[in-house]
Amino acid sequence: MHPSASFSATLRTRLDDSPGTFARLAAAIGETGASLGAIDIVRVEKDTKVRDVTVLAADADHLDQVVETVRHIAGITVLNISDRTLLMHLGGKIEIVPRSPVKTRDDLSMAYTPGVARVSRAIAADPTRVWSLTTKQHMVAVVTDGSAVLGLGNIGPEAALPVMEGKAMLFKEFGNVDAFPIALATQDPDEIVAVVKAISPGFGGINLEDIAAPRCFEVERRLQSELDIPVFHDDQHGTAICVLAALVNALRVVGKRLEDVRIVTTGCGAAGTAVTKILLGAGARWIVGCDEDGALYRGRAGLSDAKREYAELTNPDDIRGTADEVLAGADVFIGLSAPGAVTRSGIERMATAPIVFALANPRSEIDPEEIEDIVAVIATGRSDYPNQINNVLAFPGVFRGALDVRARAITHAMQIAAAHALAGVIPGHELAADYVVPSVFDRTVAPAVARAVAQAAAAEGIARELMEVKR
Repeated sequence: MHPSASFSATLRTRLDDSPGTFARLAAAIGETGASLGAIDIVRVEKDTKVRDVTVLAADADHLDQVVETVRHIAGITVLNISDRTLLMHLGGKIEIVPRSPVKTRDDLSMAYTPGVARVSRAIAADPTRVWSLTTKQHMVAVVTDGSAVLGLGNIGPEAALPVMEGKAMLFKEFGNVDAFPIALATQDPDEIVAVVKAISPGFGGINLEDIAAPRCFEVERRLQSELDIPVFHDDQHGTAICVLAALVNALRVVGKRLEDVRIVTTGCGAAGTAVTKILLGAGARWIVGCDEDGALYRGRAGLSDAKREYAELTNPDDIRGTADEVLAGADVFIGLSAPGAVTRSGIERMATAPIVFALANPRSEIDPEEIEDIVAVIATGRSDYPNQINNVLAFPGVFRGALDVRARAITHAMQIAAAHALAGVIPGHELAADYVVPSVFDRTVAPAVARAVAQAAAAEGIARELMEVKR
């Protein structure tokens, strides 16, 4: 059980002002397995004290259990419960602020009428000036249809909006890229493509987010072919970049080479497909993907078009069987699926010094504690374990680099360059089994990724101009 700030609340409590009352409260919280955070006295009353007590739980049910436990402690009354995560989202998490002050008549006449007309005429005469005279040079649209939000599934555009706001925050915080959330009330690929094309003049890039497979493949492919700005489905390619970076470093730790290892994956949807393609592009030769029915292989009945394409790219030895069975002799397991996808007995079948990336969130394909004694390197998608593979390590720098050179696309080569730059943030002498991917708060990550992406775009000839990477 791992308490997290994601499931934290501040309990406003009234405690009898007698010896041992607070000790009983602290002990009861500890016995539930929750963590006790900040403790603040709100006021002192006659015979009682009002305290705010912050607790961190492992999930929503655990938080409810903590509250009920506190309610039943003699001498303590729960006055109010404030969910800290919901409080953070009150009123939304982002806002638009002006970059230039408007305090005088002169300011107003230049920012808006009549002066702005001169800017509009300049762009009309030379449309390329939109890049220098508007927010297009640093603005990304974060677009979703709400069909595959986190691990919650098809919950709709309104429920997806807090996630898109969060994405916009991370763009700004880590890449100094302005981003705006756009939640679409349609899941029709034709309509999604039409809407994104229609709004594209105001943006320097499009970040597709939480769109379910296989629709996401079609939407991305069509937008990439019809727009001249970068289109990037982060659930696919952001994940792929981070996985490749972490695997490059994990293989260094165990002394193996990407082209030599046997890799098994679970989950052959958007993320799983993108991870497989980037690994193959980076030099991997042996990958077998598994879904809930076992290994994908050429000719397997009932495969969707996307899985049929996946099977054509992988499984060179035509292996059959469950994920646990396919793991026999494998060097690497990459989970992009669901809890319970593999078992300890499956991991025990792997080769010496096995690498396990169990990336399902919030619960991994297999709990790290269950296998920590038999694997060489473990990575997860969670922040409460070492080696968190988090897309925030990739997308801010990827878009920063693409925007800096006004790239027309984000290519496979740019993604591989981003992954190697991300891996290179950790010096060789610092690599360790519990440190194969940088911290999400390492401020050297985004600039390193941006430089690599900008250089790769220039090398491929899709950069509109060369310019120094912004910090």
